[in-house]
Parts: sequence; structure tokens; C-alpha cells
Amino acid sequence: MPEPSEHAKHQRAGLRHWMQRVPREARLVVRDPAADAVHDLRVALRRCRSMAAGLAAVDPYPAWNEVRKASRKLFRRLGELRDLQVLQEWLNRLSDESDPVRQALAEVFSAREPELKAQVVKAVGAFDRPQWMLWSRTLPDRARRLVPDGLVAQLLGLEDWEEARALHRRALRNRNPASWHALRIGLKRFRYTSENFLPGHYMRWAEDLKHIQDLLGDVHDLDVLSDSLRQAGPALDAASEARWRAAIDRERTPRLDEYRALMAGRSSLWSKWRAGLLLDDRFEAASIAKFTLWAMGLDPDTMHSRQVARLSLELFNGLAAAGFNGTLGIPRARVLLQAAALVHNVGRSETTKGHHKASYRLISALDPPLGWTKDEIERVAVIARYHCGAEPSEKHTAYAALAPEARSFVRTLAGIIRVADALDDTHDCAVRRLDVRSHPEYVLIRADGWPETERAAANIGGRKHLLESALGKPIIVRAATLRDAAVLTRPGPRAVSIVAD
Repeated sequence: MPEPSEHAKHQRAGLRHWMQRVPREARLVVRDPAADAVHDLRVALRRCRSMAAGLAAVDPYPAWNEVRKASRKLFRRLGELRDLQVLQEWLNRLSDESDPVRQALAEVFSAREPELKAQVVKAVGAFDRPQWMLWSRTLPDRARRLVPDGLVAQLLGLEDWEEARALHRRALRNRNPASWHALRIGLKRFRYTSENFLPGHYMRWAEDLKHIQDLLGDVHDLDVLSDSLRQAGPALDAASEARWRAAIDRERTPRLDEYRALMAGRSSLWSKWRAGLLLDDRFEAASIAKFTLWAMGLDPDTMHSRQVARLSLELFNGLAAAGFNGTLGIPRARVLLQAAALVHNVGRSETTKGHHKASYRLISALDPPLGWTKDEIERVAVIARYHCGAEPSEKHTAYAALAPEARSFVRTLAGIIRVADALDDTHDCAVRRLDVRSHPEYVLIRADGWPETERAAANIGGRKHLLESALGKPIIVRAATLRDAAVLTRPGPRAVSIVAD
């Protein structure tokens, strides 16, 4: 039976595997910090760090950033030693033993190597292994929330693809070592996101991604070697410097030429990778799925929040169909409403009293998903902030900062969420469907499954004022009668879809 490929082995290896591998590789490095041992420990750490970075974007659990912080110093020390070992390999490839520049640089590198090895061993000693092993037992369960190759995973991959593509354009324009190095880092990030979270895609892309990374990695190493030539001192005269730079250029130029050939034009690898990711009509669903996943890490009752989002969208659809098309007709109003409803309760992770204010702070700090703007995130945060508590006031800084039309937008959508939240006041998801009708004097909402008790009526009576003022009409909420319920529950297209992944 043939040996499984390295890629096949990785496919069976998740976060737990790589986190548990780090201490084993660290022991080997302490025993002998040779090139292979250093490389293997860096690979294990890099996989853990890249997974933690990706998961931190969708899970607010603090440990993801703590994993990166705890491994940062060791990773850097390993990188410094690994870079030196790679430069030594290039010296041997580009010249023979009699070359004075090679001899001088070899002495410089050899003199620095013991110090770097000692720093690596010291960093391994300072590494908190018990905490790391505790994380290795607890974090993999949280990591499973991100569905491999799912909508959120594809959105993360596409965000990294967009960033790397921008760096590609900058590198072609600037053509300096710093730009090529930044591109290499960006492509590496895209590769690891694909490898960790898009295994089905990565199976098709692995060979190309690794080859491109190797090309740019060699270019970076050669640029570092070029910068290091001055360290040869008197051995580097004009003739030897010209000879060495020519030798470096003979290795560097073909690699960049091959990179350009593979990455330019309509049939480039960029196009191949992009074609495998999200279609344009899936952006909205993917961003909502990302909000949903992020909220799961904070919201103590995600079922209630999803119910509020569903009811909010039914209210939105009903009001729009009834002719209230001012604010409701604004592009992306519906998706901003859905996002705000899904995340409105995240502040309960910090406090019960005033949780709506905590929700505003947590949401406004989010990085916008691809296709979103920071202004839209702020709008979602303000809408969520007013799902309960005092109504919007110019005394409130975030609300006062909005333009008049934006204030109307917030009042209307926050008003919708307040009513939807009140309809599920018992958090039992009892309300199955809504019917909205506009009459000359009022708006009637019939709710299938809503218990029209004195308590429920009093609760919703105190929550509907904001929406009433936004619509300019009083709102009457009634439980659906048996005949109404038959109409409301008649088979037909679903009103909304709340996507988790």
C-alpha cells in the first residue's frame, strides 16, 4: 500500500494534532536546534497561529488571541534562526568554498548562529507548555463551529484572496523587495486559510499555492542575502560584489518571471482560486452567517436572537408590502436589519443591566466583512443598541453623530426589532408567523402563536412606540384566530432564511 501524501496526512490533522505536536517538536529543538528541527517546530506553530487568527475573526473567545501572543516570541526566535540557516544554504549553492565573500559571510553567520540557538532554547524554556496543553484540549471543540468549506470559511478565504491580490498589484507596480515580501506574506496567509478551513478547495490548489510560495520565498531569501553582502567586509570589492549580485540576479529573475507568467491574465491562478470561492449572489448570506457565528460566542440565547431576526424580517417584508417604502426601500436596509437582530443580545455576555449598550460597543469594534463598510457596521451597532431601553435621543453620542436620514433609518429598524423582541418575550419561539396589514388609521399585526395575555399585551404596548412614531401610525397586535392561523400557516415560500453556515 502506498504511503499517504503529506497533504492527505494534513487532512486528518486538525487543531488538536498541531497543538499537541508543538511541545514534542520543542523538545527536539532543545536537544539539537538543527535546521530540520527548527523548521518542523515553526511549521507546527505556524499552523496553530494561522488557525487561531482565522478563528478569532469569527469567534470572540479571548483564548484565540492568547494562543498567538503566547507563541509570538518563540515563533520570532525560530524565524531568526531559520533565516540564518537558509542564508547559509544559499551561500553554498551560489559559490564554491574558495570564494572569499562566501568565506567571510560564512564566518559572520557561523559566529551569530550560537547566539540565535541559545535564544531559541531560552524561548522554548519560557514557553508555557501546561497552558498550551490545556488549550489543546479545550479549543478544538470551539474550532469545530467553523464548518470546513462552508459559507463563512469561503468568506474568510475570499477576504484573504482580496488582500493578497491587492498586494500582488502593488508588487507589480513598485517592484521592490519590500513589496514582494509583503505579497509573500499575504499569499501565505491565503494558503493557510485555505489549508485549514477550505480543505476541499485546498486539495485542488495545494500544489500551485506551495509552488508560488516557494518562488516568492526564494526571492525573499535572495533579497536578504543581497542585503547581507556588505557584512563580508574587505572581502567584498567592486568586482566580487558585481559577481555576487549577478549570481543572485540569475536565480531571482527567473523566479519572478515564472511568478508573473502564472499570475497574470484571465487564465491566471488568481482567477482559478477566485472561481472556486463565493459567487457574488452568496455574499449577503455569507456575511450574515459570519455575524451569526460571531454572535454564538457571546449571546447566551442564540435561539431567541434568531427568532427575533426571523420575526424582524417578516415585519420588514409585511410593512414594505403594505406600502411603507421610505426607509424600508433603502438599499441593504433588510440585510442590516437582519444582522442587527442576530447580534442584538451579544452584550449579555458582559452584563444584564445595560446589555444593549455593551452590545453597541462590541459590535462597533468589529472589522467589516468583505463587501461591508465600517459605516454599515456602526449602523448595525446603533440599531442593536436601541432594541430595548431608552429610545434614540440626541443626548446619545452615537445617535447624535448620524445625519437626519440615518437617524430615521435607525429609528425604523430599531423599532422593528423592539416589536419582534417583545413578540418573543418568553424566549420560547412560540410565534410561528406574522401577517401585517395597513389600515387608514392603524397598522394591524396578527401573530400566529402569540399569547394575547394581559402581560404580553402590556409588554408589547411599551415596546411598539418607537416603530409607531417611525411609521406615523399606531400599531395593534393581535393573536391570530383559527381562521387567521390557517391562512398564515398555509404552505408557501419561506419568508426568511437565517443562515448559520
